[in-house]
Parts: sequence; C-alpha cells; structure tokens
Amino acid sequence: MLFQIKSYLKFLWNSKNEHAVHSPFVFNLLTKSFYDKKTKPEYAVLSAYRKSFSQNKNTIEVTDFGAGSRVFKSNTRPISKIAKTAGISPKRAELLFRITAYFKPDNILEIGTSLGLATTALALGNPKAKIITLEGCTETAKQAQLQLQKFNCANVKSIVTKFDSYLNNQLSTTNYQLIYFDGNHSKKATLDYFELLLPTISNDTVWIFDDIHWSPEMEEVWRIIKNHPKVKVTIDTYQWGLVFFRYEQEKEHFIIRA
Repeated sequence: MLFQIKSYLKFLWNSKNEHAVHSPFVFNLLTKSFYDKKTKPEYAVLSAYRKSFSQNKNTIEVTDFGAGSRVFKSNTRPISKIAKTAGISPKRAELLFRITAYFKPDNILEIGTSLGLATTALALGNPKAKIITLEGCTETAKQAQLQLQKFNCANVKSIVTKFDSYLNNQLSTTNYQLIYFDGNHSKKATLDYFELLLPTISNDTVWIFDDIHWSPEMEEVWRIIKNHPKVKVTIDTYQWGLVFFRYEQEKEHFIIRA
C-alpha cells in the first residue's frame, strides 16, 4: 500500500493535461475521447450490466493463474464483490468505451475477461468489431458468458483458456487493432504476452495495459515496454498504460491525468 501511495503521488507530480501536449495525435485523442464529457446512451447499458452483478449474492470458486488478489483471502468469492473490487471501475469502463469508439478497431483481443465489465465496453464501443476475450477461470468465464448473452454482445467470442497456451498455439496472423491486457500482473507473463503479440501489430494498433503501477515489478515492465524499439508513443494514466506503434512518429512518452 505504501508503494502505491508513493507511486501515485509521483504520478500526480509529473502528470499533465491536454494543454501541455504538443502531439496532434495525442491531443486529438485526449480532447475527443479522454475528456469527452457528453453522456452516451451506452453508459446506461454499462451501468445495468454492472448492477446485475452487484446484486448477485451467489459465490463461485475462482482459480487464479496470475499474481493473485490483494482483496480476497479465499478462492470462494461472492460475485457481487468480484464485480466491485476485481473488475474495471465505472469511470474506466466509460473511458474504454470512448477509446474503442474513437479508434473503431475491427479486431479486438482482451486478455482477462473476469466478469466481462470491460468486455462490454469494448463490444459497445464498436458493435461491428470481432472481439476475442480470454479467461482462465472456468467459473468466472461462465458468469461472464451468460451476462454477455443477456446483454446481446453478439460480437464477442469468449474462450476459456490459459493465456500462454492460447497465444502460443492458437494465435493467428490476425492484426488486432486493440488489445486490452488485464489478465496477469507478473513481469514474466506480461512481457511474454508482449513479445508473442508483436507480430500482430500494425500502424494503427493500440495496446492498453492495466495496473502498470500495481507493483514495482509492473512498473519495471512498463519501463521495458516504453523502451522497446517498436513502441513509438505511450500514455501513462496511472491505472493504464497505452501503447502505440505509429511508424511515422518520433518516440514520445506522456503522463496524463484521465
């Protein structure tokens, strides 16, 4: 906890808003997506999806394949508490919707479905996109699959698998224009996924890494990713790290309050 407090204070000290950004690409993203305050009808759907889980008092047996939970001491967990503590926040879900709507990616990969709170934002952001979402825990995936069907997210294909197994054996030559990484908060796994997915990038690709300041290890991962020669632009929002591979741009890193 002390580490995260210090990390956040450092972020606040160094972070800027759109007025300090001189990159037209990043400035447009911030003004037209990040800081868009207009209410969207899709926000009501996101809220209803979340509310349905927050009122669910049933428990499931969760299998953790990643770094584990800082909240839960047992693998038997109430669905309502998973939705409250382990899923994407309402504010972040709306931002993920806006980012998806802004870039309009045709193919999306999500690594870590959980209950599908972020998946729904991706699906609503571009209903025409083909979305593959991966989840290692069978019970968690089952809850998400039922909910995604209930909310008519027909453009989502949910796959229960270990992430490394899927990425090593099933990954095609698909160019994913958007990848949301939220499945494993360990250094080795995150960097492995990064390297395995590099062949799928294009000039318009955006990758979003969740919890880049979750631990000293994840901050080290973020530093390595930023320094990779194929990475041209990054945006650190504290919770997320956004990565762009725009070949024509000079290397630039931004720390942005979102």
